[in-house]
Amino acid sequence: MAKLPKKEDPNLLVGYDTSDDAGVYRLTDEIALITTADFITPPVNDPYTFGQISAANSISDVYAMGGRPITCLNLAMFPAKKLEPEVLHQIVAGALSKITESGAVLAGGHTIEDDEPKFGLAVTGIVHPKKYWSNRGAKPGDVVILTKPIGSGVIFNANIKKLVSDEAMKECIDILTTLNRKAAEVAAGFEVHAATDITGFGLAGHCYEMVKGSQVAVEFFIDRIPIMKEAVEMYQKGVTTGVNNFNRELVAGAIRFDKDLPPWRKEIVYDPQTSGGLLFAVPASQCEALLKALETAGVRWASLVGEVKPVSGTAHLIFK
Repeated sequence: MAKLPKKEDPNLLVGYDTSDDAGVYRLTDEIALITTADFITPPVNDPYTFGQISAANSISDVYAMGGRPITCLNLAMFPAKKLEPEVLHQIVAGALSKITESGAVLAGGHTIEDDEPKFGLAVTGIVHPKKYWSNRGAKPGDVVILTKPIGSGVIFNANIKKLVSDEAMKECIDILTTLNRKAAEVAAGFEVHAATDITGFGLAGHCYEMVKGSQVAVEFFIDRIPIMKEAVEMYQKGVTTGVNNFNRELVAGAIRFDKDLPPWRKEIVYDPQTSGGLLFAVPASQCEALLKALETAGVRWASLVGEVKPVSGTAHLIFK
């Protein structure tokens, strides 16, 4: 993308050059559009649940920019010669349940033939042109808050091998089908310096985009990072994902573990997420009030996970 010619437009407030979660385009002095698109392969067998997870994952990008979703378009890739039409109907029905919950409307979409099902949404949201969030702006002295546990990547892979309990799988699906709406709405009442959501690049990869853009470092309290039930245990048993190596290489040279940990314990920070939580950098003085407000709103997993520091050397991500 960096090699593509770029058209300068003063109304394009956030473009592809910052690795943000969505684009932001100013329409008026009061309204800016947020535009994003995402789709995934099925992490579960149930088509309705797949639709829910995929929709929550796609809509999350609007929340990560501080916006409100208003319209969605289905993006469906479907093997019509292999699967019954009812499967696609259930996928869309699951997605629609989350679109409706978000306050947005389904305006249409597009379906193509593919060898395996894939599904997602193109989402349009709105935000005030002076109130959008981006992954740049974190400042030394800020604290970092994560609103959902991590570990879905290894949980899904372990479930294929029938290694995780039904309880752990149920918890994972409950987390992934939870919209980031409440977390975003609560945080909008605070001074958010930088924000992103945690998805395919994992906690380390997405936080690296934030700190690199802000030219700061984050010191994580690794024992405070919320983790899904049995996720670390799966890594200890040798289960991993096909994305961990890529995510590890993505932050190579920019990450440091000050705490003596076995290799399998470190893997959780590279675990690729689907429909992960929001990651906020906010002033330390607002941390306690924000965490309390999130808890009151029902965002029960929100945790203080780190502090923003000046960069010292090459390490932008430090786990203590």
